[in-house]
Amino acid sequence: MPAILSGCAKPDDWRARVDGRWVGDNAVLGHRVRDAAAHPPANARARRCDVLVVGSGIAGLSAARALQRAGIADFAVLELEDAPGGNSRGHAMHGLRCPLGAHYLPLPGPSAPDIQSWLVEIGLARSTPSGLKWDERQLCHSPQERLFFNGRWQEGLLPDVPRASATQAQYRRFAKAVAEAGEIGFALPTNRAPWTPAHAALDAVTAAQWLHGQGIVDPLVLAYLDYCCRDDYGAGIATVSAWALVHYFASRHGFRAPGDDGNDRDPVLTWPDGNAPLMQALRRPFADRVLTDRAVFRIDEGLQDVTAWAFAGAEVERWTARHVVVATPLFIAAHVLSAPPPALVAAAKQQRRAPWMVANLLLDALPLDRVGAPLSWDNVIHGSASLGYVDAQHQSLARVVGPRLLTAYWAFADADRRRLLEMPWQDATQMILDDLRVVHPDLSERLQQVDLVRHGHAMSIPAPGLRSSAALAAVPECAARLSFAHADLSAYSVFEEAFTRGDAAGRRVARALGLAAS
Repeated sequence: MPAILSGCAKPDDWRARVDGRWVGDNAVLGHRVRDAAAHPPANARARRCDVLVVGSGIAGLSAARALQRAGIADFAVLELEDAPGGNSRGHAMHGLRCPLGAHYLPLPGPSAPDIQSWLVEIGLARSTPSGLKWDERQLCHSPQERLFFNGRWQEGLLPDVPRASATQAQYRRFAKAVAEAGEIGFALPTNRAPWTPAHAALDAVTAAQWLHGQGIVDPLVLAYLDYCCRDDYGAGIATVSAWALVHYFASRHGFRAPGDDGNDRDPVLTWPDGNAPLMQALRRPFADRVLTDRAVFRIDEGLQDVTAWAFAGAEVERWTARHVVVATPLFIAAHVLSAPPPALVAAAKQQRRAPWMVANLLLDALPLDRVGAPLSWDNVIHGSASLGYVDAQHQSLARVVGPRLLTAYWAFADADRRRLLEMPWQDATQMILDDLRVVHPDLSERLQQVDLVRHGHAMSIPAPGLRSSAALAAVPECAARLSFAHADLSAYSVFEEAFTRGDAAGRRVARALGLAAS
């Protein structure tokens, strides 16, 4: 078909020739855990270790790393899925790597020295008298991001407007509001800054309410901030708290209006398969201890030991350990523990979770593109319900020819979880194609294969009242023989929170067993 006519292709023509499937999250096994009988079978296969870690997301792997560094050799990590990593898993299609979830890590600041040290340890940075020097091959290359706005692509994600416009004035008003609110103290991870009544006041209202109170009402500014919240938290400014919005900027790079000094985007670490290389570096020293396809469905804390039952294929395993690190989302921890702490149950009930869809689109060549800024690492359409797409081959140091891989992201409302679960891959693909057709009219013609993953409970949404919740604050990070480690304890899900929570849990266990983590 001539390129000039490609925009006229029937939207369903691709279905007869394109291969597609759902990959990743095992909802069937997850629901088997949900529906497990109250009494485990008596003929379970017996297994034993000193420390058992339940969950191999970043928190679980970080906890295991801390255990190993403390000299604890007899530990095991159980993972429900067929591969470790949680939201940091990677994927490949016809030899091309791509992410199944998180796709970058901002360079950690001074409030995260443990993460900085680990990144030095695995060779991503080196210490110098003037500070850390990063391996530039691992930093996001230029062009980093672009926005489709007013019929063309522009550099950056903030809509370009005249410097004397009302929107530019609103950008500056927001920058001033963030700077003033940020004076109360924000850090990443969040527990590196004290929690004050001023933080609680921000956490008591939605981001939209706070913005309105600050006089920030410009539709272009609000659309950008809504995108930022959906991108980091899975929900927009009408849903997340004002604390979450301010934290997004104040804990990292702040905010500057376009054209003002300091508006450059901070560098990030990224790879073709997203954060998978970080996950693999965490797991590598103890890869043989990470057991996949093990779905823990019950944990009993006894007087001397902890017992955990797990589905393992057609078998059931009964694990006995001196200590168990529960590195799962709080709602799972509350479900599988036979006697969960009341605060854990209350906090789990308070949390809402954002379902996500990630679609990796294998194309025979780059599609037609609109005028303006060239293909970038991050590509966003202004006003879209999706979160745009990432060019999975952007980080290649060689000239890229032939097939291409684009990774599209979509955050659903928590009320749409069942809709996402029951959606055929063809319908999910059509959603993506319809969304991207405005910028790539021949995308469906270029499409060869699509591999999609649905994260039904991808992340905790920091809605008003969650971060300052008395129940969340009262969840015991460590009991007699149980420790809890998950980013949910910080009220939202990012790599830095998960790594720090896991590391702290591993160190606590080491101390409880009479050892000290290095």
